[in-house]
Amino acid sequence: MKTLYIVAYDIADDQRWRKVFKLMCGHGDRLQYSVFRCALSDRERVMLMEKLTQAIKHTEDQVLFFPLGPVGGVDEQRVYAVGRPYQPVRQGAVIV
Repeated sequence: MKTLYIVAYDIADDQRWRKVFKLMCGHGDRLQYSVFRCALSDRERVMLMEKLTQAIKHTEDQVLFFPLGPVGGVDEQRVYAVGRPYQPVRQGAVIV
């Protein structure tokens, strides 16, 4: 089962920021410049965290994973917004 995460990061160096941004683009939907919505299994989360571990400088950078519960679960609907409303991303069929 996949869990929905909000992943937010603060990267001190522009070059590392771009590297983390490109890495995150392959794992979730961008909500803000440094905030992604990711549906990840436990294995996918651990693999992503390992890739991020190699991409950041641990004394200067920070990446946070906030679990929101199962994908499509009730916690996804409990996001409070100020300004534009939060719209959950609905994943349809993927045609390859």
